[in-house]
Amino acid sequence: MANDNLGPYFALIYEVGIINQIGTAFLEARLPGDLLVSHFGVVSHLIRVCDGATPMELARAFQVAKTTMTHTLAGLEKHGFVEMRPNPGDKRSKQVWLTPAGQQFRDDALTQLAPLFEALGERFSSERVAAMLPDLAEFRSVIDRLRDEMK
Repeated sequence: MANDNLGPYFALIYEVGIINQIGTAFLEARLPGDLLVSHFGVVSHLIRVCDGATPMELARAFQVAKTTMTHTLAGLEKHGFVEMRPNPGDKRSKQVWLTPAGQQFRDDALTQLAPLFEALGERFSSERVAAMLPDLAEFRSVIDRLRDEMK
């Protein structure tokens, strides 16, 4: 593929990166105490994708070292947002389970995002945003697979 055809792919990844940075800063400024966007991300992942994941599965999903994920999980456990249970399929590992307090943490964080969502709603209808999601989700899925294939 010629370099001049690469522009739209780079532009999309660049714009998504900026959106991520702005969204992360907006959320982190509204999280209580010593909680971070990484904590919110893990809780949201457990809700959306896989409650009962292992720390290694979570580290892989978030593209971080297992030690980094272990540290994040320790913070969540300290706050009572997750509990670690023995993995019945592999006695050497544990599984991470969301607690009601963890669900409440995510719900409260989403409430803190309401002003941003309301301001966005003045410029982009929910239907327009919903129409973007299938293509973005497919793009994410493909780039995720390619990441693994191109290691």
